[in-house]
Amino acid sequence: MYPRVIHRGHFPDGHFGGGAGRSIIHEASRPRAGATTMMFEPLYTAAEMRAAEEAYPGYPESMRDLMERAGSAVAEQALEWFADARSFTVVCGGGSNGGDGRVAARTLREAGRQVKIVDAKPEDDEKNLGSPDAAIDALFGTGFTGTPRPGAARLIAQMNDLGAPVVAIDVPSGVDASTGEVAGAAVRADVTVTFHGEKVGLRVAPGAFHAGTIEVVDIGLDPADTENAAVTSEILELVPLRRPTDNKYTAGHVLVVGGSPGLSGAPSLVAMAAMRADAGYVTVAAPRSTLPVFEQRLLEAVKRPLSEDEEGLIAEGAADEILQLASRAGSVALGPGLGRSDGARRAVERLLRELELPVVVDADALFGLEPSDWPGPRVLTPHSGELAALLGESSTWVDAHRLEAARRAVERFRCVVLLKGASTVIAAPGRATLVSEGFAGLATAGTGDVLTGIIGAFLAKGMDARLATAAAARAQVEAAIEASQGAGLIASDVVEALPGALVR
Repeated sequence: MYPRVIHRGHFPDGHFGGGAGRSIIHEASRPRAGATTMMFEPLYTAAEMRAAEEAYPGYPESMRDLMERAGSAVAEQALEWFADARSFTVVCGGGSNGGDGRVAARTLREAGRQVKIVDAKPEDDEKNLGSPDAAIDALFGTGFTGTPRPGAARLIAQMNDLGAPVVAIDVPSGVDASTGEVAGAAVRADVTVTFHGEKVGLRVAPGAFHAGTIEVVDIGLDPADTENAAVTSEILELVPLRRPTDNKYTAGHVLVVGGSPGLSGAPSLVAMAAMRADAGYVTVAAPRSTLPVFEQRLLEAVKRPLSEDEEGLIAEGAADEILQLASRAGSVALGPGLGRSDGARRAVERLLRELELPVVVDADALFGLEPSDWPGPRVLTPHSGELAALLGESSTWVDAHRLEAARRAVERFRCVVLLKGASTVIAAPGRATLVSEGFAGLATAGTGDVLTGIIGAFLAKGMDARLATAAAARAQVEAAIEASQGAGLIASDVVEALPGALVR
């Protein structure tokens, strides 16, 4: 499962309790009755953390007070997590992160533990980390970027090879706190104790894979708005579920356009997910020859035939038929199982150019996509390979630079972009970038189609495109957690668990 996050407040007597001091980004919307505004939690960059520290009364002299609180919190968490550990090695860098580590070392000694401090300077010296029961990584802090120097890289490798659990201070050394990028060696922490709020690099892959369990400790800084935020489960309170006054059309009508020979499963999953995400009406428009398959698979959805070419893919002329069907819909899910013929691509171009209602653009509809002055909301949902093709990069580059890749796509297409993956990134023009936690079981065929169906349902209900996309990403994770029996989760399991995820 994606790293677990625990929030702890700081109290004057040195004890820590869950949740105190948590700062929240507020955003206006029209939630259903009783909804909370705690939809997003701030994710801090290095610059935003520096600004929060500089705003603390008495700065810079007050940094010593903050360091005492931070280091003491690290020691307390290390003792709580590894109560049986009798010996600790603390690897300290030269900056404030190293200062936090030295405070932690002193506090651990006061608690009766054996502590070895390893100073990273000078870099050329051979370091002996000993054989501790646990280690504390205080090498780099939030200001680190780029690749560790050779001496630091050796220290990181030694920590990773200790065979003992590692507690990282603020962010695992080698992880860029502002982006999640990992350009070289990086500590693989079991627990990361981070201060004031989560850092971007703890939530965005690949940095998220190094964080372990994240402990967020309030050290007394004031909350602030941030450029990035994490989506919380409270966002699902914004989804307007069916009311007594609704009928099947006002509850949300999704038109699913896709399907081709051998690829009927994708639009079927989209349709089922849209229905389980509380859409009142779903129409599946697919090549005429594939309709018998959909008639067997989908009972509740309405099926409509589309003109097709000799290979069974939708013909360019099918755009007229789709536009007519869309006149009665609230949103369109375009692309699942569509195929990549020239006719299909030209049909997609025309639909995106003429449809005024919201469109989720997924799978084969992303193939060869070019920017245009689209008349209505658009949500692109690529995985790293699809986004790489749109940006002219490699999928390896996208995986290593997920925030940058999503933002570049927004600049190019001027719409909402959801980059799928272990840490789902949702970017939109002029808005904070959102990150939704992942769930390992979702790494299976068809879950992308499920996500498309959920987004389509929420858009059809009238939600803002960015909020609908963020809510859908969170709903899918909640449903996956609810459906999971350990191994073997499949996309259909997630579909069936969606109602429970939405009404909890």
